[in-house]
Amino acid sequence: MKQDFDYDLLVLGGGPGGYVAAIRASRLGLKTAVIERDKLGGVCLNVGCIPSKSLIHQAKMFDSLGELESLGVTVDRKGLDYKKVYSKSRKAADTLSRGVSYLMKKNGIDVIQAEGMITGKNEISLSTGRKVTGRFIIIATGSRPKVIPGFEFDEKYVLSSTGALMLDKLPEKMLILGAGAIGVEFAYIMNSFGVEVVLVELMDRILPLEDEEISSLLARSFTKAGIKVMTGAKALSVSVEGDKARVELEDNKGTRSAVTVDKVLVAVGRTPNTDGIGLENIGIATEKGYIPVGDYYRTSVEGIYAIGDVVNTPLLAHVASKEGEIAAEDIAGISTQKRIDPLSIPGAVYCEPQVASFGLSEWRAKKEGVPYEKASFPYRGAGKSVAVGQPDGFVKVLYDPRTKELLGAHIIGADATEIIHELLLIRAAELLPEDVASMVHAHPTISEVVMEVMRAVEGKAVHV
Repeated sequence: MKQDFDYDLLVLGGGPGGYVAAIRASRLGLKTAVIERDKLGGVCLNVGCIPSKSLIHQAKMFDSLGELESLGVTVDRKGLDYKKVYSKSRKAADTLSRGVSYLMKKNGIDVIQAEGMITGKNEISLSTGRKVTGRFIIIATGSRPKVIPGFEFDEKYVLSSTGALMLDKLPEKMLILGAGAIGVEFAYIMNSFGVEVVLVELMDRILPLEDEEISSLLARSFTKAGIKVMTGAKALSVSVEGDKARVELEDNKGTRSAVTVDKVLVAVGRTPNTDGIGLENIGIATEKGYIPVGDYYRTSVEGIYAIGDVVNTPLLAHVASKEGEIAAEDIAGISTQKRIDPLSIPGAVYCEPQVASFGLSEWRAKKEGVPYEKASFPYRGAGKSVAVGQPDGFVKVLYDPRTKELLGAHIIGADATEIIHELLLIRAAELLPEDVASMVHAHPTISEVVMEVMRAVEGKAVHV
């Protein structure tokens, strides 16, 4: 006897993975519901990618006032009202959250505003006391800021990334623990608005997962901007003294020091939201907090999938969205892609200068014993970068010495987060460097650096 369910698909979590999966599933004819305890759009849209990019945009505008001063224009920066900066970032997030709600209605998806716990293979129990059933379930509950013991968030002195986004008043001085993407983006924002910033990283360089030359150039740029960069250092403790926070630090030589600041931002990674969602009720055991998945992001339990930050793939919104599409298409029986190629996932850091990359870096290629050759081209070799006053940066590509297939690409400089996709398309389309080197690029454009680096692979770079 065929069992009846309330829905064909239940999606637990309405972030960029969950809501995209729901839309794709609905458009493929599946009756779908999204269960979300907070706002649609998840961390990315509400307290992550979107509001932070609004802050970065406004920080860049404020920082660029110095260019007007170089033209003889007198600029009084004293009137900055950071509360208005904060309000604009919230408006951007709220606008897009309403946009996701509109997409849910447009696609006939039911949105259930409640906390959900999986209580059976086809069942989710809601905090409202109701139970809903589904033929399939996609777990897309995302992640939360990682806590360092002794540096628990009080969101007054010790901030998570969420707490930092919710500041409506600038501190005079901030210490940031962790120089990954989140840490360096906030370092740029705060520094641009005149906050004294100390950036502390446990590893020997900032952006430790990026290309070493890129990390080095960004550190020099930050130092030049007035950010104090401390690498190879760890935080030992934090204490509140009056209305300040005192942080004890130790460098890699064992030398200890203390820094007193108004705010401490802890940005050392994220923790998957896999606790308290009922995995034990269906026999799914996590590995280091992550849900193990196979092809199409299927879990060990038939009919249940997991995507986004709850699985051990890069914790990026665009990764979650694509994984959601793959899972939804598999449920609908039309999937042609089993998983995302990890070497084809672009990473983007939106500080200034911007950083973007995909694929193998030199340090990783050496570690894995992958043979490679490289070519690079400086930004100052592209006319537009000099014309617009952004000559610092470079693009580097790694390629197979036999086939010249792209193995990885790394950019630091103006519009890097946009330009990376031309290089990614080269890899995806299996184009050869000569194909791009011979393609006419508009002049002057920043994207000419891509043409030139492909010429460099062929030993034919012109403007260097």
